[in-house]
Order: sequence, then C-alpha cells, then structure tokens
Amino acid sequence: MRRVYTAALATLALLGAVEAQANYTKTKYPIVLVHGVTGFNTIGGLVNYFHTIPWNLERDGARVHVASVAAFNDSEQRGAELARQIVPWAAAGGGKVNLIGHSQGSPTSRVAASLRPDLVASVTSINGVNKGSKVADVVRGVLPPGSGIEGGANAIANALGAVINLLSGSSNPQNGINALGTLTTAGTSALNSRHPWGVNTSSYCAKSTEVHNVRGHSIRYYSWTGNAAYTNVLDAADPFLAFTGLVFGSEKNDGLVGVCSTYLGQVIDDRYNMNHVDAINHLFGIRGWTEPVSLYRQHANRLKNKGV
Repeated sequence: MRRVYTAALATLALLGAVEAQANYTKTKYPIVLVHGVTGFNTIGGLVNYFHTIPWNLERDGARVHVASVAAFNDSEQRGAELARQIVPWAAAGGGKVNLIGHSQGSPTSRVAASLRPDLVASVTSINGVNKGSKVADVVRGVLPPGSGIEGGANAIANALGAVINLLSGSSNPQNGINALGTLTTAGTSALNSRHPWGVNTSSYCAKSTEVHNVRGHSIRYYSWTGNAAYTNVLDAADPFLAFTGLVFGSEKNDGLVGVCSTYLGQVIDDRYNMNHVDAINHLFGIRGWTEPVSLYRQHANRLKNKGV
C-alpha cells in the first residue's frame, strides 16, 4: 500500500512538472516581437527576423505576434505604425500586449507605448538603441546633409526597404536618412525628451526602474544586452560587427551599440556573450556561448510571474 501511495505521489509530481513546463511561457497578454532597422517579420515564411524565437515561446504557452514596421525610418514613424498594429492583437489578447524590441525595435516599442499606454503592459529592450549608437554617429558624420553622397545612400537604403516590403508582403514607408538620424546620439536624445519613460538620462550609464506611470497607465520596462562583437568564428556577421565595434574603443559593446546605451528600465543583465545579431538567434543559430532563446523564454516566464 505504501508503495502504491509513493508511486501515486511521484506520478502527480511528474504531471505537475509537465503541466508547469507546458505553461512556462504563458503570459497573461500576448507577446509582440518588434524588429530593428533593416528588419521584417518574415520573408516568405522561410526566413524569420527572430529565427526560432517565436516558436520556442509558443511551444510552452505564449501567444506571439511579430510586428512588421518600416525597415528604414525614424522611430517616431515606426512607433506610430506599431501602435496601430497592436490594436487588434491587444483586443484579442485580454486588452494589452507585451512589447519586446530588438535594436531600433526598442525605441519603436517605447514610442508605441507612449502613444497607446492603455494597450501596453510591458516594454523590453534587447540590445536596444536607447541612448544612441556611436556607429550611427560616425556614418552620419561622413554623409554631409544635402550632399550627393547622402542622397545616394538614402536611395540605396530606400531601394533595399522596397525589396524587403516586396518579399515580406508589406507596404511600409521607407526613409534611410531618417532611420540613420534617429539612431544617432542626438536623434535618440531628442526622442527621449518626447518619450522619457524607462530611460535615465542623468548620465550615459545611468539605469532606471522597472515600473513607470505613462500617461496614467502602469507599464513595466526591462532590458538586457550582449557585450561582445566577435563571438563565433563560423558566423559570417561577426567580422563586420568586429569592424564597426572599433568605434567604441574600450567601451563594452555588441558591435553596433554600447552597453550603457541599451539600458532601459530594470536591467536584467548586460554581460551576455552575444553580439547584435546573436541577440535574435542569427545568423541561423550560429552564436557565442550565451544561448539567446533561453533568455526570451526566461523573460516570458518572468512576465507571467509578474501577472502580465
């Protein structure tokens, strides 16, 4: 009898563990993943900006949407696009969404939360450009405003944006120079003056707090980032990021953004061994020793435990 009782307890414990794992990422509100500059949701259903991350969130309970905003445009424009996109997702998902943005997806999400705070439960920044990028500063500096060089660069970016629109089935307005400008230190500073929540601008490396009151609505803010530009010799993106990362000198960075620039709300960690591309599990899963998918899954569980 005792053996039967013990076996029954073990079975119940196992079933409980299985059920808990099945609901590990089941947040109260849907998760919306927001891509960065040059990004998209999916190309023909074959190449996904966030690679396997959506599936790995969904397999244990999360409802996931992947936004499609302009590949090249300023964060205000992209944020307005995102604010419109989340309306039906929030309506079908309990009234709100959890925004998780990579790179320019972070300021894009912050603008959307500022425009529609009633629809946003949380904003999370992944390697986000929250205080500007020194790489953008350098590129902006070698493109004289109004010059033929600037015009040519803008034409190339807009053409690439048009191709991304075509391949992803989108019709988002593209503006390469506006995208560059909004990612500079000056451009991001101007954005932060209009949408200050979650960013502590008292100093470059100042951190903020988790919960902010945005126009009468409580929103949680989080961030994490990698601090290495070159993480895997097999990754074709790493040599490029190692080169662009040179502009940071001794400052820790992910190849495109300085660590301190990524801080938003509660900083979960800023020491992950991943670069700007690793953060979205690309190129196709080739990365450093930090496994990025687990970070998204752990964060979904964190949001679940916070009741959002």
